[in-house]
Amino acid sequence: MDAFSTNKKIVIWILILVGVFIFSDFLISVGLNSTYKDIQREDNNAAIVVYQADATYVNGRMRGLIKETEELQGKYVKVELYSKRDVLAGKSYIEIQNSQKDGVQPFELLFRAQDVAYYKMEVVNEKESGDELEILSKEMTKPEIILATAMMFLIFWG
Repeated sequence: MDAFSTNKKIVIWILILVGVFIFSDFLISVGLNSTYKDIQREDNNAAIVVYQADATYVNGRMRGLIKETEELQGKYVKVELYSKRDVLAGKSYIEIQNSQKDGVQPFELLFRAQDVAYYKMEVVNEKESGDELEILSKEMTKPEIILATAMMFLIFWG
């Protein structure tokens, strides 16, 4: 009877642990995505299609496609981010490369800038000198979030 009781407790603890991981992953995902607000575009460049542009108070993300890359190869897409009061929060450049897929180049820009309300995009021949935004390398994936949660759980539990 003792061995059965011990196994039952172990199974219950494992189920609780799995439940905590699933629940924390859900809360992290909902919490992070609910803090992002859409930012508006203030230009009409048809060669650049943006399907996601949103930002929190301190960082943001943009994803889209650059069309007609054969004609624009070697140039840059200049992205300027502005606050609600029309103050330039930062700028960044995306290099246009000739892609093999129907002349379309996907892009992802993860940036660190405060209080961004809208952005402008234009194609330029070269980068201007000056400060560029701090570019984030990538967003955390679900496995990375789960691993970070597990590490934090082990640190606080042990």
